[in-house]
Amino acid sequence: MAEYRRQSGTPTSIAHLAGEVGGRARGDAVVESVTADSRAVRPGDLFAALPGAHVHGARFAAAAAERGAGAVMTDSEGVALVEGLGIPLLVVDSPASALGRAAAAILGEPASQLDAYAITGTNGKTTTAYMLDSILAALGRRSGLIGTVEIRLADAVVPARLTTPMPDELQSYLAFHARAGGTDVVMEASSHALAQRRTDPVRFSVAGFANLTQDHLDFHSSMEEYYRAKASLFTPERCRHAVVNVDGRWGRRLLAEAAGRLPGTVAALAVEGPCGDLPDGVVGWTVTRTAGPDFTLESADGRRFAMSTSLPGRFNVANAALASAMALTAGYAPDDLARALPDGVSPVVPGRMETISDRPRVVVDFAHNTGALVEAMRALRPSTAGRLIVLTGSAGQRDAGKRPAMGEAVATHADLVYITDDDPHDEDPAAIRREVIAGALGHGTPVVEIANRAEAIARCIREAENGDTILLAGRGHETVQEVAGVPVELDDRAEARRALRTRAVEEMRA
Repeated sequence: MAEYRRQSGTPTSIAHLAGEVGGRARGDAVVESVTADSRAVRPGDLFAALPGAHVHGARFAAAAAERGAGAVMTDSEGVALVEGLGIPLLVVDSPASALGRAAAAILGEPASQLDAYAITGTNGKTTTAYMLDSILAALGRRSGLIGTVEIRLADAVVPARLTTPMPDELQSYLAFHARAGGTDVVMEASSHALAQRRTDPVRFSVAGFANLTQDHLDFHSSMEEYYRAKASLFTPERCRHAVVNVDGRWGRRLLAEAAGRLPGTVAALAVEGPCGDLPDGVVGWTVTRTAGPDFTLESADGRRFAMSTSLPGRFNVANAALASAMALTAGYAPDDLARALPDGVSPVVPGRMETISDRPRVVVDFAHNTGALVEAMRALRPSTAGRLIVLTGSAGQRDAGKRPAMGEAVATHADLVYITDDDPHDEDPAAIRREVIAGALGHGTPVVEIANRAEAIARCIREAENGDTILLAGRGHETVQEVAGVPVELDDRAEARRALRTRAVEEMRA
């Protein structure tokens, strides 16, 4: 397996970069790479000193200069902090906006050498990205994957820190992948990343919209602002073609906006019913049949494509349909997909409806908001012989308004609820649990509060019957829990396996 290394490009003067990013060069220097992390600076790098929430990055410019930075890119505030260093400067109005453009210019515009796909939405981004990646691989493409769980580039795997990387990191990943013979890349595009312009200046071949439900209102001031961040992906600067799930009102609104402004094909995808009236020129894809894992995509012009996924739940049908429609919109024919995918698309997605055991059935899922929780429970209920048991919590320093709704959702759809800690961060864990529990009370469903998540997992598995289904929701693939700023190793999957082994030993002794 190849090892990923941050990429360098053609030596480029900061005067040239100033023209590329709309800045002003002060002094002269030639740089071959750019980074916003002073600790990662290599000799000859352009250090991007970005304004931060608490500290301006220019305060780390001296450390970057000591490591050999050839120049600093910053704003007027940053200039005042680095005046005495005697280092060449690239002064821009917004270093965050200019970062991706500078990195792309130095690295030779790597995105232009790839067919790039982006998926956005509150829920389903990760699974859809894995599905589309597997479709492209089956078609003989050398696809890369950038998302919440991992970053796969050619033969290298890089741990993911953010759903969508920072702009300098993203451009380096794209360059590495293209130079290693990659042909395509599939990305998750978070609302945070789109608002912060982390993907710029990438122009995606096809962008896909999955859904929009309440989440991240700690970052976005309202659902309208949240929507606008998602919708910004569907502009001519950011994508050529688009597929929009129109099952919800936000999707229908987005379709109307995208149809009039994108240069390529705009397609509507309907899973829960007909597409309805479509704007002129829009292609409509409808899921016309769903029987277990099998479904058929049918367009208004008579094209049909039969697909299957073994991943449970109608929401995974929606994910598979979106991935398929994006491939079709990219120009692949239904017959091509049918030949390449005779058994459908069912990638293993870590922490996404991942089954750990069958008796009792234990499923780990990343569902961390109300909509995702409801969909996961609805997916598991039909195949649950006994009780549906849900263990969940809510993260600290995140959208607090969703906590009671999450509690109400699990109490409405589950037979037994365990409320425990997720990632409290710097919030009081007990206060978070109380907010979730407040929504869960009054529905007649037993609610058990256990603060320690590992203990909660152990207890609910120990006390479950063989026919029960246990949904461990909220953390999915994550392996570190943050409590009061302290990282604690915690993997729901590992804890579940440990509890199942203990249960098996106890049953043998009984």
